[in-house]
Amino acid sequence: MPRVLGIDIPGKKRVEYALRYIYGIGPAKAKELVEQAKINPAKKADDLTDEEITHLSGILQSQCVVEGDLRREVSSNIRRLISINCYRGIRHRRGLPVRGQRTSTNARTRKGPRKTVGAVRGKDARAAAKT
Repeated sequence: MPRVLGIDIPGKKRVEYALRYIYGIGPAKAKELVEQAKINPAKKADDLTDEEITHLSGILQSQCVVEGDLRREVSSNIRRLISINCYRGIRHRRGLPVRGQRTSTNARTRKGPRKTVGAVRGKDARAAAKT
């Protein structure tokens, strides 16, 4: 497994797919990086030479915001929204969908598992609830 910017990328995959394992690099950016570094796109990540890896990491450091810096930037943006009490910040604070999705049904990813409120079903459960 080659290491690029301190991240192990899978060696058995083609370079443009392996680069996507770095936070902040998607399909288009990975393809662009491979072209800039003049690496054969069909090459597997294990077959990269040390020169190619250093050249690739140099391009990444100079042109892209990735991994820790990007995570820090995203979290600071969310903290800023929360601190100024804008609509999006309030939605983040409450753990609700931020981008206008419905919450009457769905939204389970943001809201978490259902918390049932109301009648307890079953005789055993009712007896336990009374005592």
